[in-house]
This record gives sequence, structure tokens and C-alpha cells, in this order.
Amino acid sequence: MKSLLLTLLLTLAFFACDSQRTTTSETTPAASTSTQPGEEALAGGISIDELDAKYPGAEKAYFAGGCFWCTEASFTRIQGVLDAYSGYAGGKKENPTYADSNTGTSGHAEAVVVYYDPKVITYDKLLDIFFVAHDPTQLNRQGPDVGPQYRSAIFPITDEQRQEAEAKIKALTASGKFDKPIATTIEDPIHFWVAEEYHQNYYENPNNPNQGYVQSVSRPKVEKVMKEFSDILKPEYQ
Repeated sequence: MKSLLLTLLLTLAFFACDSQRTTTSETTPAASTSTQPGEEALAGGISIDELDAKYPGAEKAYFAGGCFWCTEASFTRIQGVLDAYSGYAGGKKENPTYADSNTGTSGHAEAVVVYYDPKVITYDKLLDIFFVAHDPTQLNRQGPDVGPQYRSAIFPITDEQRQEAEAKIKALTASGKFDKPIATTIEDPIHFWVAEEYHQNYYENPNNPNQGYVQSVSRPKVEKVMKEFSDILKPEYQ
């Protein structure tokens, strides 16, 4: 019995998101060279303001649903989504790194910023996708990933987004869709920090060395979204 329990614990540890990540200098991109003397280089090499400038006319939304590899890939496949980036939100520490987030003490959640065309897709529909892309009833975890950095959270950036998020949670609760209470929090994003380059498009990279987690944890989540929202998938994912 003890050996069986040990095997189970080791299996969960192997497939946990943080156990699958390499943080050596071989995979971490070089620091941004655009900083001025005395400034700290951004972990992701680009600021959210610089990202915003790349998508003029687009609207954006912030979500956290466990490991950001899964959430980013789920949104990327949807029509009207111009792009999605992994990052950190909800904490007060300036310029956090993955290591800071992974301690569970920085206050940040692994999050994504979604740039979208409001003429093609609404924020309400993004909320629907968000609640399918992860299990919102799990508190401070998603499956094998445990800690507040993996919490389910929505970070509205306008009063309208906040009202829609509150209404969506209320409607889902009333519908009985989930057999447990929704643990998703609605928070002030404070600031969104772009994650390190090696986290971006991680799910899409066939050469990454951590396929165990991607295949066993990420893929089922992404495929669930693709199945439920097959009518609004981008052509290349149909």
C-alpha cells in the first residue's frame, strides 16, 4: 500500500506544471537590452504597454486558469482572438519572474492577456471559453498544480468587464453546471507582467523537452475547448 501511494505521488509530481519547467540559462532568453542605466531588465523582455501598441484597435482581457500554457493555447485557437501571451497578474511585486511566481508568495497568478477583435468575438464569449478551459471549482490549484499561483481568477480592466464577469459566475452557479461551488475570484490585475520568452507558445512548440505534461495535462484541456467551441475555431484548427 505504501509503495502504491509513493508511486502515485511521484507520478503527480512528474506531471505537475512546475516540475516540467527548465529555468537554466540555456532556455531562459537573454534580458532585454532596451533598459536604461539603473533600470531592471524585464523578465519577458517586453512590457504590457509595448504589447498593447502592437494591437491598435483591439480590446484585451486578463484571465488566470492554472498553468498558462494551457490557457494561452485554448484562447489562441478561437476566431476573433488576435493573440494571447502568458504572464503574471494579481501580485504587487514588480517585474516578477517565474521563480517568484512559483514560490506562491509573490501574490501573482499565472495568467494570460488576450487581445481580441470585439467585432468578431465578445468578452462574454471569452468568459464562456475561460470556464471550459479549466476547472473553476478548484481552489488555488488545477489538478497536479498546487498553490495560489494556479488560482482561477478574472482580472477585469473596465467596469463593464467586471459586471459581465460577476453576471457570468452568478449565471453558472444558478445553472448547476458545476457540482461544486465556483472558486474563481474577480481581482484587480494591479499590473500584467509578460512571462519569460520560453513560456510563450509553449504548447505549440514540438521541440520542447517537457511533452509529458503537455500531452497528459494541457492537451485534454485544449481539446475540450476545441470540441465545445468547434463552430468558432480558426480554420487552421478545424
